[in-house]
Amino acid sequence: MKINRKIIEIDEALCDGCGQCVPNCAEGALQIVEGKARLVAERYCDGLGACLGDCPTGALQVVERLAEDFDEAAVEAYLQQQKESVRPAEAAPPREAASAGCACASAQVKSFVPLSSLPPTGRPIAGPGAAVSATPSALGHWPVKIRLVPPTAPFLHGADLLVAADCTPLAYPDFHREFLQGKAVLSGCPKFDDVNGYVSKFAEIFSTAAPRSITMVIMEVPCCGGMRMIVREAMQQAMQQAGRRIPVTEVVVGVRGDILRREQWSQQNP
Repeated sequence: MKINRKIIEIDEALCDGCGQCVPNCAEGALQIVEGKARLVAERYCDGLGACLGDCPTGALQVVERLAEDFDEAAVEAYLQQQKESVRPAEAAPPREAASAGCACASAQVKSFVPLSSLPPTGRPIAGPGAAVSATPSALGHWPVKIRLVPPTAPFLHGADLLVAADCTPLAYPDFHREFLQGKAVLSGCPKFDDVNGYVSKFAEIFSTAAPRSITMVIMEVPCCGGMRMIVREAMQQAMQQAGRRIPVTEVVVGVRGDILRREQWSQQNP
């Protein structure tokens, strides 16, 4: 039944998909869908506005309008369903379970200072039983999967972009030091993932985020050539949509972990 009550309203023009509002909604009423915060269902929102203070753009506000009544029992059932859908090794607290509509916080956009840029004294202290790597991580944001990163993610704007096939960090031992340092990274598998979705997402990123450069690291195996095709097609679309030209360096890694080839794409043949 619909009643006149307070409920969250999201201004999509202001929302940048950062996801900071999601974990602070205890009812799991918010998700990041296609790079924007969305209300899962009216009956899950209590209208108290606990998520407001975590929105950096002011895209959220509490309004009073005709909406489905808040249903606490439905919320409990929904959160329990989300919790049970996660394998035991991946189980997360209920407040995190609704993030990005995938029962985990994988798509919550975060930027942070890479450990490799901090002096040893400024790095977090590992907990009991944890191992400390001799080579600190150069990763400066989360998530990293192509399908999870929204084109509006702040760390993409004007960045030196690293597009990496999933196998390359495993094959090349100095991946963090040589390729990831100072870059925003997007990783995926051109064989098993959605190729058309990749092309569309990269075209939007190239057109709107305007990265300064692209370094593409792929394996020598034939299926990795799909990533080359994806980036080329997206570059062509970006040229048509926004006249965007971005320098690209392609690096091919061998299955034994050596670099077989480095090549810069010409502006005429993106």
